[in-house]
Amino acid sequence: MTPRRDDIESTIGRLMSERELTLAVAESCTGGLIGHRLTNVPGSSAYFRGSITAYAYDVKEMLLSVSRATLDEHGAVSAATAREMAEGVRRAVDADIGISATGIAGPGGGTPEKPVGLVYIGLVAQDRVSVESRLFDGDRWENKASSAEAALDLLRRYLEGSL
Repeated sequence: MTPRRDDIESTIGRLMSERELTLAVAESCTGGLIGHRLTNVPGSSAYFRGSITAYAYDVKEMLLSVSRATLDEHGAVSAATAREMAEGVRRAVDADIGISATGIAGPGGGTPEKPVGLVYIGLVAQDRVSVESRLFDGDRWENKASSAEAALDLLRRYLEGSL
């Protein structure tokens, strides 16, 4: 399916191209869905540098430079981990902007403190660091899709100057 000219991916593509910025994505709970959506836009190779899908703790450490102390103290599903994931992917692929998503898609894995549907979205750029949490109440696919949409929306808001 080709994205519509007015969809969020196309808007991001236009803004990234206009500003001559590059982007990298670190994904956990979304399993590559953010990168998939971004690369559906023709010409995305001009700004999309790449993505790392890091599910396991050791992969987050090795490829994204998330510290073991952060993972041990806060867990993979946390604002601190989302920030370090965005920082790490930005550095790993030499991009202007790094975005990340880490959360609990479900149906299992939730706790009272961190329920199914909880996601943290991170954005790191030279002039901005932002981490947002969201709580979705769908099934696994819906939570993944909602998380990807939230990450793209955070990026769009940053690019539009409304963040």
